Amino acid sequence: MHASTLTSAAAPAPIPLRQAFWYWLKLGFISFGGPAGQIAIMHEDLVERRRWISESRFLHALNYCMVLPGPEAQQLATYIGWLMHRTWGGVIAGGLFVLPSLLILMLLSWIYLRFGEVPAVAGVLYGIKPAVTAIVVSAAWRIGSRTLRNGWLWAIAAASFVAIFALGLPFPAIVVAAAVAGHVGGRIAPQRFAGGGGHGAGKAGHGPALIDDHTPTPAHALFSWRRFARVLAVFLAVWALALGALAWRYGWQGTLTQMGWFFTKAALMTFGGAYAVLPYVYQGAVAHFHWLTAPQMIDGLALGETTPGPLIMVVAFVGFVGGWTHAVFGAHALVASAVAAAAVVTFFTFLPSFLFILLGGPFVESTHGNLKFTAPLTAITAAVVGVIVNLAVFFAYHVLWPAGLQGRFDWSSALIGLAAAVALFRFKAGVIPVILGCGLAGMAIVLLR
Repeated sequence: MHASTLTSAAAPAPIPLRQAFWYWLKLGFISFGGPAGQIAIMHEDLVERRRWISESRFLHALNYCMVLPGPEAQQLATYIGWLMHRTWGGVIAGGLFVLPSLLILMLLSWIYLRFGEVPAVAGVLYGIKPAVTAIVVSAAWRIGSRTLRNGWLWAIAAASFVAIFALGLPFPAIVVAAAVAGHVGGRIAPQRFAGGGGHGAGKAGHGPALIDDHTPTPAHALFSWRRFARVLAVFLAVWALALGALAWRYGWQGTLTQMGWFFTKAALMTFGGAYAVLPYVYQGAVAHFHWLTAPQMIDGLALGETTPGPLIMVVAFVGFVGGWTHAVFGAHALVASAVAAAAVVTFFTFLPSFLFILLGGPFVESTHGNLKFTAPLTAITAAVVGVIVNLAVFFAYHVLWPAGLQGRFDWSSALIGLAAAVALFRFKAGVIPVILGCGLAGMAIVLLR
């Protein structure tokens, strides 16, 4: 259901879970561009076009997801799905955000291990990298233009960029500093830190939303300590039973058991996105467990960047290669070993994300519109804009100067990136056409060389 088919005076009709299911499935296949691009896609779809949720409620949920360990875009989808359709809505939204990426990545990993490097595939990757850079720049612009409403928030964004780009400060430190700035700013100048667009929907002309600024919190999203304890107990039981079953079947030192334990710890350390935890994954998977080699890890990161879903899905590649090389089910069942390992790694990596949303969501809903809680979150969103700009600079540097500043400037990548930027900014093209077009251009350039 598109906004153009509705009058601006009426909110959309309630969305049945079946209709939402097909949207979340589609999102899982088109969620390219990393967290910034994925959040931009959801904002355009759910806030602007479909009007399932208002600008203010969307940003309030996003602010919470930003401070959690784990993939914030997947957690945001889980949050909105849960808010609309209870626990199963959240599980479906978050699960379908990951499932297409897992299946595609397992297929690409099998091709990678079975057939090695293929020039056509290398060309597609070559063209997609500058496109991803342009998508991140576009997302920074879209989110920043809605978030940075005054000089205070601009200053926080600029300070965040300097802190991570020039000073190399860790993302958790930037989040804490932004939250403190928001807390203090909310007391000194409360009007500057009012929730991220309390009248955003009206200003943007999107019209009333199904979950609007003043829509009461649904009964299932109300906080209670009894529900809190029940959700926590269920998740701990699921985690313990899964890890215990692996340990019982394969022993504590078994490859699948160690993968489950290692990626549980990794999932709790992913503050600041996938790039923040990749050094930890590299150290464990390559140096300690020898599940894969360093060149394979780099190749896996490239595959992860060019598939839909969270970038942290690169862990599925790590699991797939580790299961294959360690022949978990024997040398005669390498594919089954790899698929099982990828599934185990994905399960233990994303289980905490569902816990954080279903456990903390009711508390977050109770803080909606409360400046005491929203001011720090508004400041965190401003800081994240600076972090996204840093990510765009990081991508651009490695794409345009692949051998470093002392090496040659890659004019072909620059032209592909410029074309992608024009398509996104000038012609408002979708992410998928841009990705496909740039991938084909990159393949043509590599094959013609």
